Amino acid sequence: MLMDTDFKDSLINAQSVEEFMDLINQKEAAQKAKEEEKEEAQKEFTGTYRLLAVTACPTGIAHTYMSAEALEEKVKQMGITIIVETDGSGGTKNAPTAKEIEECEAIIVAADKNVEMARFDGKPVIQVKVADGINKAEELINEALSGNAPIYHADHVSTTVENDESVGRQIYKHLMNGVSHMLPFVIGGGILIALAFLFDDYTIDPSNFGKNTPLAAFFKTTGDTAFGFMLPILAGYISMSISDRPGLAVGFVGGALASQGNSGFLGALVAGFAAGYLMKVLRKLFDYLPDAFEGLKPVFLYPFFGLLLMALLMTFIINPPVAAINTALTNALNSMGGSSKVILGMLLGGMMAVDMGGPINKAAYVFETASITSGNYDIMAAVMIGGMVPPLAIALATFFFKNRFTKKEQQTTLTNVIMGLSFITEGAIPFAASDPLHILPACVAGSAVAGALSMFFNCTLMAPHGGIFVIGVISNPLGYLFALAVGSVVGMFGLALLKKPLK
Repeated sequence: MLMDTDFKDSLINAQSVEEFMDLINQKEAAQKAKEEEKEEAQKEFTGTYRLLAVTACPTGIAHTYMSAEALEEKVKQMGITIIVETDGSGGTKNAPTAKEIEECEAIIVAADKNVEMARFDGKPVIQVKVADGINKAEELINEALSGNAPIYHADHVSTTVENDESVGRQIYKHLMNGVSHMLPFVIGGGILIALAFLFDDYTIDPSNFGKNTPLAAFFKTTGDTAFGFMLPILAGYISMSISDRPGLAVGFVGGALASQGNSGFLGALVAGFAAGYLMKVLRKLFDYLPDAFEGLKPVFLYPFFGLLLMALLMTFIINPPVAAINTALTNALNSMGGSSKVILGMLLGGMMAVDMGGPINKAAYVFETASITSGNYDIMAAVMIGGMVPPLAIALATFFFKNRFTKKEQQTTLTNVIMGLSFITEGAIPFAASDPLHILPACVAGSAVAGALSMFFNCTLMAPHGGIFVIGVISNPLGYLFALAVGSVVGMFGLALLKKPLK
């Protein structure tokens, strides 16, 4: 709602609490009516959609819906009909029917994780990053309708994509498919474990801290259970992204064996890819069997041979060396002195602002997720604060240095404050996309300073998301808020120095 500048301005100008709340209620009612009207219009629409689109990002919180909205707004201006499917954290919404897919002219897939693609076999399909849907909506629409979009062909053995994407891009999408399914377990479990320590009494039994009181024990047990699913989920959905449903069970078991074999997050990562490509090979081999075996493949041949070979791989080939690497990495992190931790926090914090949701940002996020499983909770705090700074720095700059920004950019101050405090770095994307040479260095500097200070103040965090809303479970919360404020101010002054006043 706060992306609507008229609504935002009306809130700012409200004269009383009652008027403020009434404006929100009216806006919610209007939005609900608009959604219902949109649904009714889609039900009554008897023509054909010229375009279909699918948007999806790993976390399914911001990019997915920003990309969908950008495409819908642009086609409305161009007088083109479109239906956009969103694969977000709340599930798949607005999925097109087989008839709508058949009748459309072209399809745009703006996604950073794998989506169901076999249904688009034989149609012109453009596949791009989810951010391109936000920043290049008109360009994508024109390209899709130009008649030059490549025809998509599915590999009917594995229903994965045969396209021109680089190997690195495909690996990134498989990894993000696992991470996106894993996050709810990590976030929910991490917050519950943090609450257990918050509500427990350390003096009762220091060796049993987290389970000394019934309430703390309840939170800790539930959180640990959720955490226990993290590695199997990661490996299972990486494998499924590569080899479709037959890879899911094999990946799950590979992730569980990684957990039992002490190879941890790295082992589950390797297990996911190993299971996916193993099942892809097995499926191709089993295609040479007579048709009489067709019914046995999914219920016996795939799971039996897949699980057997996966167990052998994990036990004798993957777990031993990866467990040694994992132990060495954990020991290195635990033995780091103060100055080394500050440098690490500076590096990870800066990485969060380099591409704001892109591969470098996600690399830092995946590293901190791995560190949580090893008990290094200070890394999580540094990574999250690095992701919070860019929108906050931009919000401060648009407020205190208005002459550097257009009127429209100045109207985003409140939106960026909320996004920054909520650990949604994507609020800074429009600014970074329009002026990367001036915006990115300032944001990276602010995030690096915040990450370094977070480490310096020994701030720790068990919940890998939440922003300001999980401040209660951050150790040394005052130090954390100070680090956040300093990093944001550094970013603000960096923007003021790099960006010249507008004429």
